[in-house]
Amino acid sequence: MVTATGGGGYSVLLDEGEEVQAVLRGRLKLEARVGDRVVIGDRVLVVPVEAGAGEKGWAVERVEPRASQIVRRGPTDRRPKVIAANVDRMLAVVAARDPEPRLEQLDRLLVIAEANGIRPVILVNKTDLPGADAFVDRIRKTYREAGYRVVAVSAESGRGLEELRGLLGTGTSALVGASGVGKSSLLNALAPELELRTGELSRKVRRGRHTTVRARLIRLPSGGLVADTPGFGDVGVWGVSADEVEGCFPEVVQRREGCRFRGCAHVTEPGCAVLAAVEAGEVPESRWGSYVALREGV
Repeated sequence: MVTATGGGGYSVLLDEGEEVQAVLRGRLKLEARVGDRVVIGDRVLVVPVEAGAGEKGWAVERVEPRASQIVRRGPTDRRPKVIAANVDRMLAVVAARDPEPRLEQLDRLLVIAEANGIRPVILVNKTDLPGADAFVDRIRKTYREAGYRVVAVSAESGRGLEELRGLLGTGTSALVGASGVGKSSLLNALAPELELRTGELSRKVRRGRHTTVRARLIRLPSGGLVADTPGFGDVGVWGVSADEVEGCFPEVVQRREGCRFRGCAHVTEPGCAVLAAVEAGEVPESRWGSYVALREGV
């Protein structure tokens, strides 16, 4: 399994437990793949090669098909950016404050997970800060109808860390979120020996600085692999058509059979069960707004 990438090379954890450094075979560089050719979490076949001076090196001979992947729109909007492959769960991390949370960004993270067959968990960090409990209550109310699990944590106070440890204890997980929400700080709190680099918020814009430059898979002492991924300022959804957006909002899926018209877009149609639920306060307006924005390609 690939645990880190960078500089044209790959760290690969062999099934026997040894970690080796490998390069990509020349022919693999020519293969067309969606997004990056090799990312953390990829299962690969590596073979020994001569590295010079009689030393043995390793080369990636084959990349196995991905069971799942977390993919978003790249910075140029022309190609996808695959963050991690073969992930069992995605933890969408937001801060209760500092940086100020943006629910539309959280909704896009959840859509990315749903579109790729990964059931997400919402992780609210920095709950030691003033006003955090009110925000946690708001998040739980907003995402109750969607059925998402919300976990309140604090890397500073230790709140929720045992619950988080249990979540990360098996399989492969990925912490995904904006810069400054405290992904690396949470992992340091779970396992101080990791000594992952963390940073402070920019004083001018109250946004996080990028302290995790490249994604990497980390094996926690308590078990399980977790991807520590670079933060980002915006979330672009890749490869999800307007019609497919509907299936990425569980509260919409639950109600679409009640709509008067088949093929209802749940935007302006009369007799729409989703719009009725929004008007009744059953589906939060913020969630419906995110749905409409994504459907219209905003």
